[in-house]
Amino acid sequence: MTRSADPRMEQRFKIGDRVRVDGRGSLGHCRTPSYLRGQTGTVVGVHGVFRDPEVLAYNRPGYPARVLYKVRFAQSEVWKRYAGAAVDQIEVDVYENWLLPAPVRTSAKPRAARKGS
Repeated sequence: MTRSADPRMEQRFKIGDRVRVDGRGSLGHCRTPSYLRGQTGTVVGVHGVFRDPEVLAYNRPGYPARVLYKVRFAQSEVWKRYAGAAVDQIEVDVYENWLLPAPVRTSAKPRAARKGS
């Protein structure tokens, strides 16, 4: 992978952020595994800014450059029938254009009954 000439490019996510891999389909060369689409994980590393391999694959310059992240996923969430240990994880490098902020987890609290209902 060729690193971009502009390392100052702002990254959208930081280590510890929860992210969701975009569920969109793709035609042609794609670096994002289909089994991760729609899955939620945690950013555990930022590799830097690189030319876009999905564009480079077609002999184009690969701009705009993209930030490349290392994202960790729980194996049991990726593979619904996963029989391994609950703590098993998979780490995958995913470009920023495939990542979205993950929905915020909320604990479902029962609503208090209204008086007089």
